[in-house]
Order: sequence, then C-alpha cells, then structure tokens
Amino acid sequence: FSSLPASWTDLILVISGTCTTSAQNINLTFNGDTGTNYSRTYLNAVTSAGSGRDSNQSKIYVAYFGTSQGSCIINVFNYANSTTYKTVLARNNMDSTALDAKVGLWRSTAAITSLTLTADSTSMAANTTLTLYGVKSA
Repeated sequence: FSSLPASWTDLILVISGTCTTSAQNINLTFNGDTGTNYSRTYLNAVTSAGSGRDSNQSKIYVAYFGTSQGSCIINVFNYANSTTYKTVLARNNMDSTALDAKVGLWRSTAAITSLTLTADSTSMAANTTLTLYGVKSA
C-alpha cells in the first residue's frame, strides 16, 4: 500500500485467506525501510504456548500462515504522527492450529506513507484478501 493520506489517526489492516502457498511468516515494513529499525514481542500458541522478543530486525514479523485458512488483524497506531515511534498490534489465527499476538515497534519518527507486506520465501496465495481501513479519532 502506498501514498497513504495523513487524514486518519490509525490504520487497520485485515488479511484473510490461505495467504501463502506454504507455511510462512508474514512481515511488515514501512516507507521502504529495511534497516534494523524494527522489534517485536509476541505470545503464541502453536503446538504449545510460547513467547519471545526480537530486536534490531529489518521487518516486523506480524503473522504466521500455513496452507489452511487464517486471518490477521494489524493495528498501526498514530501512523501519520511525525514526533513518535510507531507501534503495531497484530492478532493472528490460523484455523485451529495457531493463535498469536504481537506488539511491534518501528523506531522512526517519520510519518508512515507506505506499508509493505511480504512472505518469508514465497508469494501470497491466490484469493488472499488484504483490506486497509483508516480510523479517524472523534
């Protein structure tokens, strides 16, 4: 998604479908930045409960999808603000096989004008739906 207007407060990105042709992580970057300016903290339940933290990454790992149906809701807060780092909250589920929640951080004060989603090593599967909503504060 590119040329994002600065007229909203927050963004909500919804991903649904099979998403990838093989089990893959879905990653998010902003404004084409692939430097090590991202971090995340996560809780998950795949085959057992787990948690962890990644720092100084070149992307935010926001979701995991296999070859079954799944969905992910990604909130990007204060995306147009040019004085604070950007925070992301992602909730992901894949049928009955995986569930996780992640908090991500992009260590940049730049306003977000574009966002890019990529899979680790494959393309998005046919019929995957990505919907971007803008939220305006009252």
